[in-house]
Amino acid sequence: MSRPVLLLLLAATLHAEVHPMTLRQTVEAALRQSPDLVLARIDEQHARAAVRVARAPFTPAVFVGSGLAYSNGFPMSIEGSAPSVFQARATQFLFNRPQSFTIAQAKEDARGATFATAGKRDEVAYRVTSLFLDAERAARIGELARKDAESQEKVLAAVHAQVQEGRALPLAEKTAAYQVAYVRQAADNFADDQASAETALAITLGYPAEDRVRPVEERRPAPTLPQSEALALETAMETNKELRRIQSQIASKHIEIRGEKAARWPRADLVAQYAMLAEFNNYTEFFKTFQRNNGQIGVSFQVPIFAGTGVNAQVAQSEADVAHLRVELANARNRIASDLQQSFREVHKAQGTAHLAELDLDVVREQLSVNLAQMGEGRVTLREVEQARVAENEKWIAFYDAQYALEKARWSVLRLTGELVPAVENLR
Repeated sequence: MSRPVLLLLLAATLHAEVHPMTLRQTVEAALRQSPDLVLARIDEQHARAAVRVARAPFTPAVFVGSGLAYSNGFPMSIEGSAPSVFQARATQFLFNRPQSFTIAQAKEDARGATFATAGKRDEVAYRVTSLFLDAERAARIGELARKDAESQEKVLAAVHAQVQEGRALPLAEKTAAYQVAYVRQAADNFADDQASAETALAITLGYPAEDRVRPVEERRPAPTLPQSEALALETAMETNKELRRIQSQIASKHIEIRGEKAARWPRADLVAQYAMLAEFNNYTEFFKTFQRNNGQIGVSFQVPIFAGTGVNAQVAQSEADVAHLRVELANARNRIASDLQQSFREVHKAQGTAHLAELDLDVVREQLSVNLAQMGEGRVTLREVEQARVAENEKWIAFYDAQYALEKARWSVLRLTGELVPAVENLR
């Protein structure tokens, strides 16, 4: 490896930082600084600003300037106004139904943006929780795999001694060596999985890719599930942010349709202007009287007689969009119901697996205790004890796997019912 590359890698390593966090701290950090959530909040701010933009024509807009010019002969107008030293103009919508519906649609879009942000919040929280559990599982099982490797190495040493003494075949030593290599590789794989999950956590929380977020060992209570699957489904249908976002989009489209139909309504605008005319523009030569200060204020009316076929076409397009959104809403409801049912099945399955894994672990631990007692009496060899330790480690791995699957299935249920973030915030 060249020296510049080595220095670059060393610099990256020096700048890397490990952030130890509990599950609650990780989720709270994600809700504060996750790039995906920051982008969603920016979109929400953009939608709120659109409401002010739509309202702007209903507030007076005043423009000032000058149209000063030299006239030779009859004083002609410049852009519709007489040459003037100073001029001011004001406009404001008084009655404009299409623009009123544009404001209402912008408000509904801003409301939908809040649902989108809330949905992104739940999505980020679940993603972070899942990555945290992945990193935690890899760390725990990786530690057990390293202990398993130590026990396997002791078994290999015992088998090697027996082979040297002629009390075991060379095949037994090769088998033991394979087991050592297999467990070491498993430990390395778990270390890689842990690194990947911790890096993904760091990126999700907005940290550089060189950093890691490392789960802190803690005793967490199991997340509480709704009392029944039916109650969970009812809660999900009422509070799910994706459903509410689509419903808001449908409401926005209905307002848009009303606005498009309102193009046939008359409109009234306030108009006002003032001009200070110059005396050297030949006004006195061509007009009987000259007044330097001039002003106008009034209302401009527009009554559409024939709006054209475009209005009907726009209405048809919006109605097609509404039909599309209704199908999307129905599909979303079916998908949420299906996912919730599947999550409850996963919870029940994981509960059974966890119970069996705990019973199996108890049997192996009791067997190890018996082997240790018998080794003290000289009735069991060290090799048999270490093999019992290997079996115990394997059962511990199965037990942790079952606990991991159960907790992840519970969090999946809470994600669908919208109760994941409150449940994490209640962790102590």
